[in-house]
Amino acid sequence: MIRLFTAIEVPPEVEDDLAPRQQGLPGARWRPAGSLHVTLRFYGEVQETAAADLDAELARVGGKPFDLELQGVDARGDGHQLNAVWAGVKASEPLDVLAGRCESAARRAGLKLERRAYRPHVTLAYLDRQADPHRVAGWIAANSLLASPPWRVSWFGLYSSWRTVEGTRYELEREYPLI
Repeated sequence: MIRLFTAIEVPPEVEDDLAPRQQGLPGARWRPAGSLHVTLRFYGEVQETAAADLDAELARVGGKPFDLELQGVDARGDGHQLNAVWAGVKASEPLDVLAGRCESAARRAGLKLERRAYRPHVTLAYLDRQADPHRVAGWIAANSLLASPPWRVSWFGLYSSWRTVEGTRYELEREYPLI
């Protein structure tokens, strides 16, 4: 079994702009440079043979390059159940279409997926259970005007996710060009 998802990489220059915001929140485990991404679809634990079928279907997704930018911040969870802070993604029809195509590719490959609304974001940090909701709200208020310069998306990737003692590590397994 391999834990898989498709995503768009956040380029280094945008990661550099985000780095100063990744501080000032006790209980936050900030995501390191090189791991920031916009998830298109999370597939979960997948058998190796199904992963090969998924790869073949994703290779057929296609699409044209488009621009993407980050806008605003928020948190996932409520009250004392907050578990992450993230940067939002400015509304993008091409992004929504690509995410839908990645989901359709998975269904054609025979994967059973949870139905959930697509809300694109970049997870900046996971929060400990002791994270103070008032401090999280303060961090959100201080960073609410976040806006990145647009960047050109010319490919998306299939990533594996590995849990380690240092945290989750992602590996790019395949790239799929947008032409």
